Amino acid sequence: MAAAFLPATTLRLTPFSSLRFLSSFPLSTPPRRPLFEGFPANARRRCFCTAVSESPGSGEGKKVDNSYENRLGSKVGEFRKKLKIAEVKGGADQGLGRVGQSLSIMGWVRTLRSQSSVTFIEINDGSCLSNLQCVMNPDAEGYDEVESGSVLTGASISVQGTIVASQGTKQKVELKVDKIIVLGKCDSSYPIQKKRVSREFLRTKAHLRPRTNTFGAVARVRNALAYASHKFFQESGFVWVASPIITASDCEGAGEQFCVTTLIPSSHETTDSSIDAIPKTKGGLVDWSQDFFGKPAFLTVSGQLNGETYATALSDIYTFGPTFRAENSNTSRHLAEFWMIEPELAFADLNDDMACATAYLQYVVKHVLDNCKEDMEFFDTWIEKGIINRLSDVVEKEFLQLGYTDAIELLLKANKKFEFPVKWGLDLQSEHERYITEEAFGGRPVIIRDYPKEIKAFYMRENDDGKTVAAMDMLVPRIGELIGGSQREERLEVLEARLDELKLDKESYWWYLDLRRYGSVPHAGFGLGFERLVQFATGIDNIRDVIPFPRSPGSADF
Repeated sequence: MAAAFLPATTLRLTPFSSLRFLSSFPLSTPPRRPLFEGFPANARRRCFCTAVSESPGSGEGKKVDNSYENRLGSKVGEFRKKLKIAEVKGGADQGLGRVGQSLSIMGWVRTLRSQSSVTFIEINDGSCLSNLQCVMNPDAEGYDEVESGSVLTGASISVQGTIVASQGTKQKVELKVDKIIVLGKCDSSYPIQKKRVSREFLRTKAHLRPRTNTFGAVARVRNALAYASHKFFQESGFVWVASPIITASDCEGAGEQFCVTTLIPSSHETTDSSIDAIPKTKGGLVDWSQDFFGKPAFLTVSGQLNGETYATALSDIYTFGPTFRAENSNTSRHLAEFWMIEPELAFADLNDDMACATAYLQYVVKHVLDNCKEDMEFFDTWIEKGIINRLSDVVEKEFLQLGYTDAIELLLKANKKFEFPVKWGLDLQSEHERYITEEAFGGRPVIIRDYPKEIKAFYMRENDDGKTVAAMDMLVPRIGELIGGSQREERLEVLEARLDELKLDKESYWWYLDLRRYGSVPHAGFGLGFERLVQFATGIDNIRDVIPFPRSPGSADF
């Protein structure tokens, strides 16, 4: 009777898969009916044999592989990196070494010029600033697509042909087309044409602006800076830590935060939601106990405090992630959403912190100069004259450090009228910072240290003078402050006194205080706004043009 359950072609379970299935049940599970109860003993044994196919008339002794994966699926193909224009035209010979090679390139049409007997198409795939010129005769396969008007600026195409030496002077090589395939047509309303348009206009087309020379170059340099950042810290023995985006504490008490809540109805109901739907206490206040986290929660302004917890366990760590400020600031220097790099060094003081910041900046700038030559030449020509020399100075010249008190004296003696007053105890403004680094020290980066404690955050270590803290700001030309850091206050009693002095709730920082209670160590760290670094490396003057999708007051499109 049991044999009726076994068809002529039988799939038999392998011992490994069957035993793995049976072993998934805990030993404490009550006995159940055996899996194969009711089957003859020989049938049970057969179910644990290697999978073979037994079909009538298949021939005695002939075995055909009929395993589950071979009957129902096929192997995934090998991943192969696409050939990019940067590889074709790269190298010292600018592609001449590839002359005679047959290849296929995919990209988007930048320009098209048709003459009586030949058509020139320039395509770009985003791998580099340069386009690849494709020369096409009427006998090429797919030429009818050109004649019909399907190959317009913005269209995506695949081109097959042979690399030949170029007859023109703008490039060393070009592609003689054998075949062209239109992958995606482009409507004639496409706004990114060859003519120049303003960056303000392109912000309204953020989904298309990466196809322009400027924003393509910015994206590649940004990518190089991010890669170099990870590379520097990894090579220096740091561990990357993912700090939380949602937090219940304000790191510095200096920035407005975005509230994260589920008390307001979900997104598809927000347009019709009533303010009366928000739960309230008897006193008429928002009842946060009914919110998702049971307390007010916000988007983080910094990953530093969380980073300290891992630095006091792993010694040297860094965070690299998004941060948020809800300040209603509509300037060219501020964003509501931006990225921060924040290393934290255990067993370190302010001098170690400054040395790390200096080494980091020189490393990433050198990486960009070495690996983004074409893009940097573009920025030097079209965005900021002399930027390559300015960045080279950062790599080659020694950084200087200057006490805050000395910086104030320098500004007071300056033969220059500042918009904001200069006085000991006031924070330095951008105009002061730029004067120090651009004029007083001839374009050299300068680190200002030992600021008055009243203008700095609660966690910075108090100096012996009782008036200043071990804080530092790195100033660079054109940007002003690029990096801000400090030695952290590792003394429990001093930190608690500082929280009391600022009237901050110690209960909110209980876990932060625990780090000082259980094995505290001297430690230091700094924060770098990644978009400001991209501005510094590219010469772009508006911070909204160095992040893919800028978030600012009244603007959260795309």
